[in-house]
Amino acid sequence: MMSDDGDQLLLVYDDHSDQRSISLDETSSTEESPDETKLSLETANDAIPYIGQRFGTHDHAYEFYSEFAKRCGFSIRRHRTEGKDGVGKGLTRRYFVCHRAGNTPVKALNENKPQRNRKSSRCGCQAYMRISKTTELGAPEWRVTGFSNHHNHELLEPNQVRFLPAYRTISDTDKNRILMFAKTGISVQQMMRLLELEKCVEPGYLPFTEKDVRNLLQSFRKVDLEDESIDLLRMCRNIKDKDHNFQFEYKLDLNNRLENIAWSYASSVQSYEVFGDAVVFDTTHRLNAFDMPLGIWVGVNNYGMPCFFGCALLREENLKSYSWALKAFLGFMNGKVPQTILTDQTSCVREAIVMEMPSAKHAYCIWLIVAKFPSWFNAVLGERYNEWKSEFYRLYNMESLEDFEMGWRDMVNSFGLHTNRHINTLFASRTLWALPYLRSHFFAGMTTTTHSKAINAFIQRFLSAQTRLAHFIEQVAVAVDFKDQAGEQQTMQQNLQNICLKTGAPMESHAASVLTPFAFSKLQEQLVLAAHYASFQLEDGFLVRHHTKLDGGRKVYWVPREGIISCSCHHFEFSGILCRHALRVLSTGNCFQIPERYMPLRWRRINTSAKLLQNTLSDHTERVQLLQGMVSNLVTESVKSKDRLDIAMEHVSVLLSRIRDHPVPSSRYARNDCFT
Repeated sequence: MMSDDGDQLLLVYDDHSDQRSISLDETSSTEESPDETKLSLETANDAIPYIGQRFGTHDHAYEFYSEFAKRCGFSIRRHRTEGKDGVGKGLTRRYFVCHRAGNTPVKALNENKPQRNRKSSRCGCQAYMRISKTTELGAPEWRVTGFSNHHNHELLEPNQVRFLPAYRTISDTDKNRILMFAKTGISVQQMMRLLELEKCVEPGYLPFTEKDVRNLLQSFRKVDLEDESIDLLRMCRNIKDKDHNFQFEYKLDLNNRLENIAWSYASSVQSYEVFGDAVVFDTTHRLNAFDMPLGIWVGVNNYGMPCFFGCALLREENLKSYSWALKAFLGFMNGKVPQTILTDQTSCVREAIVMEMPSAKHAYCIWLIVAKFPSWFNAVLGERYNEWKSEFYRLYNMESLEDFEMGWRDMVNSFGLHTNRHINTLFASRTLWALPYLRSHFFAGMTTTTHSKAINAFIQRFLSAQTRLAHFIEQVAVAVDFKDQAGEQQTMQQNLQNICLKTGAPMESHAASVLTPFAFSKLQEQLVLAAHYASFQLEDGFLVRHHTKLDGGRKVYWVPREGIISCSCHHFEFSGILCRHALRVLSTGNCFQIPERYMPLRWRRINTSAKLLQNTLSDHTERVQLLQGMVSNLVTESVKSKDRLDIAMEHVSVLLSRIRDHPVPSSRYARNDCFT
């Protein structure tokens, strides 16, 4: 019998020659009259099961019914098997039912075993197909003896049905590719994107999901996680015994199993004292072999290179776990809260920061947002995608709030994005990522893609899907040590470079002797541009604008006696480098050196192991600055010839040896053994 019930196809067949009929609730089933059965045979086509349809094996029947179910918007499962009366007759009847057939059995609660609050999809659906074994024509075959396509639930659309577990499969070839990717340490999300590119399918159209890939990786784990956790804690204690400055914190659950662990190294704590003003808390990675979320704290040092602050492995991605991680991190860093902290768009991370670091300015990493643009807007905008992306960056870099919001409205109108949920979400959270809202806060330049690439390259060094959990801390330590060594080499290369002065201004040469080459190059850019600006004195400050402009400009306030200067563009507050407008006013006012407070310690030529803090005694600071100037002049003069360089290296080597032999008093300036 065929009928239309909305969009659903209703088919009910039953064969009276087979006296047993299915009832999923074990009470009754619908039997059809011979006339109705005959009508069904006459009107059925080969794509729809019908009474009397024959199959060589019950597996062939299952595959046929499964394909039919997929087209209709549901999946099936094997429900029950039966045999003829008597012993040794074998399997003679099978039932295939809708995946939502039956009801969820009530499980007995076990207080010692954690319960998963997973909602069941079963709703007592009565759709089914019954097949029976027959030998009427000699060879055994399976014949359809009962069929109902009546569902008590909505059927799924084609783009939804593929997500049902029955249709999500990972082929052997894909398994091998996934395991190969895992050994390289890339994330599951990256694996999915690579497979999509290899198979030339649109994002989200693989025959499996990220969860399936995680489950696959979990199944290949050869060691027990509880044993691994014990080894991990034992290793942390061993490291702590050897290095008292190593920091780690962990949390056990009610069953005494490892729930969370966080750690930091002595060099990381020292770096944080000077460079912990701006921090990235990256939670986008996982330790794939154990499917554990990974949180990493990273910053930027005075030479513009990434520096590692700490790491955390968590069992869950929730507010409780992230709150615990942030609290542990602050414990490592003696309670020092960063001025700014950058994260991804995870809501529970944002809530945790509000709870544990209320004084920190929280913002979103722009590079993590931009990475999602292809999947968000490529299909929507088509050929105009690159044009839109250019407009987005123009708006992102604006200075005025009014110009940004007006430009955003124009962009939405121009590209017809009024109803796009991603555009609406971005605008709703604009104060957390758009530069016009962030310029009055210090970010150490970490809003640029250059730093994001450097940070990601650093993180990938110790991410490995197949690593043992207990060895992970060692891997991170090796990567940090490698980064420190590479950083020292790059620092030396920067210092050995001949600094080219471009303006001849006394301020420039003074800054070159104090700031690192990285920081000086940023200041030098502003000094060169300052020459193109005109300044006009007002009653309450100065107006500075480009010499070709007749209106507009930036307002600069300068108090010479107190050495205070500020600009309405907030460039110094944002980057720690004075802007062209302030530099123009200083130059006009016959100032030949940049005030000390505008050459922050974090951008100066210092060694982090010296543990110089903002509250360092003034006499010590002056001596260090004098030494830095002498070293800078030594390098500048030595690199002018090979003979000079040989003499400098010979004498500095002897001097350094004498300094290292000199005893270090137990004070805040003492170095740790691990840095000698």
